[in-house]
Amino acid sequence: MDKTVVDVMVEKAREAQKVFEKFTQEQVDNIVKAMGKVIYDNAEVLAKEAVEETRMGVYEDKVAKNRGKSKTIWNSLKGKKSIGIIDEDYENGLISIAKPIGVICAVTPTTNPIVTPMCNAMFALKGGNAIIVAPHPRSKKSSAHAVELMNEAIKKLGAPDSLIQIIEEPSIELTNELMQKSDVVLATGGMAMVKSAYSSGKPSFGVGAGNVQVIIDRDIDFIEATQKVIAGRIFDNGIICSGEQSIIVPQDKYEEVVKAMEVNGAFYAGDEAIVSKFRDVLFKNGMINGDIVGQSVQFIANLAGVEVPKETKVVLLKPTGIGKEDLLCKEKMCPVMIVLPYNTFEEAVAIAQTNLELEGKGHTTAIHSNNQEHIRYAGLNLTVSRLVVNAPSSTTAGGSLFNSLSPTTTLGCGTWGNNSISENLNYKHLINVSRVAFVKTGIAAPTDEEIWA
Repeated sequence: MDKTVVDVMVEKAREAQKVFEKFTQEQVDNIVKAMGKVIYDNAEVLAKEAVEETRMGVYEDKVAKNRGKSKTIWNSLKGKKSIGIIDEDYENGLISIAKPIGVICAVTPTTNPIVTPMCNAMFALKGGNAIIVAPHPRSKKSSAHAVELMNEAIKKLGAPDSLIQIIEEPSIELTNELMQKSDVVLATGGMAMVKSAYSSGKPSFGVGAGNVQVIIDRDIDFIEATQKVIAGRIFDNGIICSGEQSIIVPQDKYEEVVKAMEVNGAFYAGDEAIVSKFRDVLFKNGMINGDIVGQSVQFIANLAGVEVPKETKVVLLKPTGIGKEDLLCKEKMCPVMIVLPYNTFEEAVAIAQTNLELEGKGHTTAIHSNNQEHIRYAGLNLTVSRLVVNAPSSTTAGGSLFNSLSPTTTLGCGTWGNNSISENLNYKHLINVSRVAFVKTGIAAPTDEEIWA
């Protein structure tokens, strides 16, 4: 039987991985660092290629993303043990030994054609693995260039050939075959693709749909808070899954918050006739309209037939209800948001949860508050894996130099989002660990009476 394209790639990957797994921690770390640094150094050209090829997003934001993700991921990885003995706990008689998984399949989206292949490759190689990227067909060239640059950088450090590969002419058939023939699947993208990964028969790490609800508390500076909200919503024209979607504001402060949004560049539409025009272009047959994903405010306003000031940063709409009552409560992957009023803080959390039940359960919510009791209440009652506090969600939920979330491009959403992890994916998910357990000496076993006391 003739070998397929995927057979050949997997075979090369396994050969390279067998060589690579003998590398020392220092060698591995130098290689991983070089991968991040080459993306950082080529941030501008890669951003330009991504925007031109995918026809979505913002060049300046993609430059910032290429630089930001590469440096924060490397900063989180350096100094971490991932090769050989990673922990020796003599007090408890336990030695932990990291071992590679093998060949990683990474299915990457058109919304993040540079940083997702880079991130997954850095995590994979940090654990001594090989990786094969299956890019979205709409971003195959820019993703391939990123892989090419990483390969050139690590070759100078003695890395074996074929340690990082990419399917140059991707298709659903080739991607599905790669999933089935690799050892682990990283699935970052649409829900249909994530479902295919889970059906591949191999362990898979997927992502859930985003629909970030933003709760605005009463005890804050509305100008400052809405500035952060808008900065998060408009980043890369709103294509990031952790981007803000709805702001939930105090009823008695509604006009004040809307005014703060307007001061910071929002166009507010409270009239249903105008809102309806936007709704009709944002969603087709109940689903997001692919033509508006990652597009500018002016592009979307023109489609809707609504004139907005040219300096408008984001469109803010007043919906007709919450959850299933209005399609606008779903994820909108562009610079459009909705605003919803609440009376009590408990009601604010209930509104957020209602919208999450419609879409985005398990992903992320943001809160702008100085009330620790309220922040804890939201954390206890919302079915999300991340609650971002007083920061732009889109640029910090995936990890930041200023919070303790693991920097990543793969945000697990737990069982709420049909995912296997409820945290940010990192290299630890791409290693196996052998644990050597010794009999602890000098330990007196507790009696049954003591155990059940």
